[in-house]
Amino acid sequence: MSEQLNSFMDEQLPLLHTHFTELFKGKNYPEVLNEAMSYSVHAGGKRIRPLLVLAVLKDLKSTSEDAVRVAGAIELIHTYSLIHDDLPCMDDDDFRRGNPTNHVVFGEAAAVLAADALQTLAFEELSSLQHTDSTTMLAILRAVSIASGAAGMVGGQILDMQGEGKQLTLTELEEIHVHKTGALLACCVESGALLANVSEAKMQNLRTFSSNIGLAFQIKDDILDVTASTEQLGKTANKDTASDKSTYPALLGLEGAQAKLEHHHKQALGALEEIGLGSSLLSQIADYIINRNA
Repeated sequence: MSEQLNSFMDEQLPLLHTHFTELFKGKNYPEVLNEAMSYSVHAGGKRIRPLLVLAVLKDLKSTSEDAVRVAGAIELIHTYSLIHDDLPCMDDDDFRRGNPTNHVVFGEAAAVLAADALQTLAFEELSSLQHTDSTTMLAILRAVSIASGAAGMVGGQILDMQGEGKQLTLTELEEIHVHKTGALLACCVESGALLANVSEAKMQNLRTFSSNIGLAFQIKDDILDVTASTEQLGKTANKDTASDKSTYPALLGLEGAQAKLEHHHKQALGALEEIGLGSSLLSQIADYIINRNA
């Protein structure tokens, strides 16, 4: 990881963590619900999604007093999706980010409701921005709604479940991950760009960047699933193989999956270079995504 990205993360992550701590203080929520919501939000993780929102603003030399709130809201949506993803009726996993999964600690019913509450809290946050004009706020709300719903993440999740036990084509596999993983990652970049009020031309390049890096993220996850240990991943290794899922290594082999990863990384960086962001925080986050070990 570059020194610049390290410094950026050291600056921004404490702001996010403070924001999450304050978010659950003094709330009139049932105690177990508040505990279950807070448990998964504070479980850690790479925080790639909120960092993307904040990095776009930094790279574009723009600021917004609502940036952390928008970034945090998208992380709430990501967290709710992980709680659901780990449920016995879905991927059925007992560990996430090195800790017991939410339903293991609080029970399935509380986990489902905690995830539901995190999703609605995210939209409460996005509809309560104090320093953003109403047109931009509505654009962000619409982008997040589409990315996290049936046309995005949720749609991708059901396609993923329907694909279990089947030999998918590469096109079908990419269709799953463009929606399940890529949509919300792309929305982070778009939300940051909306806060920065970028031109449509720059937005198109940023969308090209984010769509490629979204696929790269999933390809790297698939590679790590078969090359890293449970301890490294913080979740069960070889889970996709055990669930009889089609993955990039299964379809292309490890070398082919690595080549596909490098292709999308190159496409992502090329889109940034076209708008003068070739050595930006976004490019360094892209490097981090493809070089990570967990």
